Amino acid sequence: MSAAKLAFEDFHEGMVIELGRRRLGADEIKAFAVLYDPQPMHLDEEAGKASLLGGLSASGWHLCCVFMRMMCDAFVLDSTSQGAPGVDFVNWLKPVLAGDTLEGRIVVQGVRRSRSNPARGFVKCRGEMANQRGETVCVMEYSGMIGLRNPEADA
Repeated sequence: MSAAKLAFEDFHEGMVIELGRRRLGADEIKAFAVLYDPQPMHLDEEAGKASLLGGLSASGWHLCCVFMRMMCDAFVLDSTSQGAPGVDFVNWLKPVLAGDTLEGRIVVQGVRRSRSNPARGFVKCRGEMANQRGETVCVMEYSGMIGLRNPEADA
């Protein structure tokens, strides 16, 4: 474990991590849908326009995958991340249409050391994605398991 990596000790309640921006094009939306969520509104422009979503739209599961990639690029791959025990909730609030640009961020809601493993802690996070108009399109809450830089230090 490199000392340069983001470790549990670096996280604190209220911390905001910006994840950057990502544009979703029609080809990417369709490719994901073919493999994982082949509903008409994710595969065909006309079916998307006829749906309540108003156009070719990304699957909510696609958004979760995009969010994970944004987190990996922004900080996870340069951290002591040990995965996550699960996701508390995910809410898809607005459709993401072909051509939308998404911006993501994490807000740390709390931190605590593990009671069963003193070499790791839990970082409770709220993830948010917004489109180019600043409209929130997706929110989620989860806890990440993060290794401590110095497990021998007092809690």
